[in-house]
Amino acid sequence: MTPTLRILYLGAALVALALFSVYLPWLEVVRNMAAVLLFGGLLLDYLLLRSAAVPEVSRDIRGSIPVGVWSSVTLEIRNLSERTKSLVVHDHHPANFIPEDMPRVIELPPNQVGRLTYRVRPRSRGDGVFAGVDLLIGSSMGLWQRKCHLSVESRTQVFPNFRAISHYALLATDNRLSQIGVKHRQRRGKGNDFHQLREYRAGDSLRQIDWRAASRYRKLISKEYQDERDQQILFMLDCGRRMRHAEEQGQHLDQALNAVLLLSYVAAGQGDAVGLLAFGGARRWYPPTKGGDVVRRLVSQTYDIEATTEAADYLEAARELMPLQRRRALVVLITNTRDEDSEDLVAAVRLLSRRHLVVVADLREEVLDKILQRPVGDFSGALRFHGVHDYLENRSRNHEMLRHQGAFTLDLLAPQLPVALVNQYFMVKASGRL
Repeated sequence: MTPTLRILYLGAALVALALFSVYLPWLEVVRNMAAVLLFGGLLLDYLLLRSAAVPEVSRDIRGSIPVGVWSSVTLEIRNLSERTKSLVVHDHHPANFIPEDMPRVIELPPNQVGRLTYRVRPRSRGDGVFAGVDLLIGSSMGLWQRKCHLSVESRTQVFPNFRAISHYALLATDNRLSQIGVKHRQRRGKGNDFHQLREYRAGDSLRQIDWRAASRYRKLISKEYQDERDQQILFMLDCGRRMRHAEEQGQHLDQALNAVLLLSYVAAGQGDAVGLLAFGGARRWYPPTKGGDVVRRLVSQTYDIEATTEAADYLEAARELMPLQRRRALVVLITNTRDEDSEDLVAAVRLLSRRHLVVVADLREEVLDKILQRPVGDFSGALRFHGVHDYLENRSRNHEMLRHQGAFTLDLLAPQLPVALVNQYFMVKASGRL
């Protein structure tokens, strides 16, 4: 229970009245009556507020919300007393959530239910816990305020921004992946799975014609092939300190997860199994699985993964993967390397390439490209330009060493990763190397 400013104003008025009564004796009666009324009102207002029932509060929030997107939270407050309540409401949202329009003031009539809705925006993935609600209840005369904490716990899961992923998925469903830069490559017509027979179309090669079927139907019939199905795609996701790098679109790890989910959706639609191994402080193993709900399963497995402060050990991760994944797979290693990682990474790719086809997606920082594009106007700018140029040259040589081990390499910015991975996947499928 705390006094309000109204008590201070009334007390100041009573003191002023007492001072005037020194010079005007007839004000002593008024002063005494005002003092009795003030202290009586204080006591009565205190007792009424103290004995009044505390409102009940419940919270409504979705079980899963996307990171970086505004989501609604609704509080339902029930007034259990026979008097109108003036409340200041503050919800204990998670520390990594940005609230909008909180705290709030609400007037509740007797025995009525009020609802207020505000928005929160999570800044990172993981579990969000709303611990409780603070209420500041005003008294009937406005002389006192009562502070109450109600333990109203709610939990929500903060997933990657699946709105962007669903946009990609919708394009994939409508066979419009070309709108986001995904290229459909021409099938070789040899070494892929037979799909069906169909009538000859202009542009079909002679080796596609099924002459036996053509003689039977007395018209040209072509064989149509599809990419091989029931193959396995395995992601190795670096969760070490290098993936903590944040840009305008978010951390490298967040953008890598979006790319993983997009390629998982596309691969599942092609009939392939998808799995994941997270390493570098956060350790997760999800064996390759087929099915239309593989993206949902991956989201539930990875939504709370955060980039750690540990250094990623590529060779140790490769050694861990080899006994877990015995069948040949397309291993997609997503990381952010430095020169000192080269030897360890080459050894890991050499080990993985004994059984698997490896793609190394190496993310680079956007600031490097900006430095190269910036005009050089002074000596420090020249040093910066040549330093970045030398760094990228060493990076290119490291990638060449990886290609000598049989790996595909992608050197790209994090926003380019989703489309680049899908293009690489289709290229591998069309080549028949998997």
